[in-house]
Amino acid sequence: MAPSEEEIISGCINGERQMQKVLYETYSKRLLVISLRYSKLQQEAEDILQEAFIKIFANIKKFREDSSLWFWMKKITINTALNFHRSKIFLYPMVDVDNLHEDKSHDISLSKFHYQELLEMIQDLPSGCQVIFNLYAIEGYKHSEIAEMLAVSEGTSKSQYARARQLLINKIEDKKGVQYGIR
Repeated sequence: MAPSEEEIISGCINGERQMQKVLYETYSKRLLVISLRYSKLQQEAEDILQEAFIKIFANIKKFREDSSLWFWMKKITINTALNFHRSKIFLYPMVDVDNLHEDKSHDISLSKFHYQELLEMIQDLPSGCQVIFNLYAIEGYKHSEIAEMLAVSEGTSKSQYARARQLLINKIEDKKGVQYGIR
């Protein structure tokens, strides 16, 4: 019988290698998916995941059951990814574009795309757009929270999200055109 979440947590707190292995095997694939969304390369994602698990094991004694273990570990992984790329993000221009308007006339269906194709499109975004797209569209943070996390203005967060969204729409339309022999 598989150990309960409480047994896994208790074992990890006590430094039991078997319970650490169970925790890793239970959550590593899902956390790697998160790491991949914030990375350009598989190796970067694996480095982020490894660093996140080091933090998870080092801090599991601080875990409070006011949230789920999954949510706590996901948050550590996202923060690790942000820290991993924090210095790189500012190497790329992130401009606050006041006149940028979102074209909402596109009704994009993603059902024809495989997860890997969508992941590659997200990974292909410029770094600033990629991070803000993930935080806003996937993780559900507000632009004000993103601005605080990344030390940028709220307008910059909004404009980078709009830019990411438009770039993704263009990529999706290009792929659809290729699929149907239009382009």
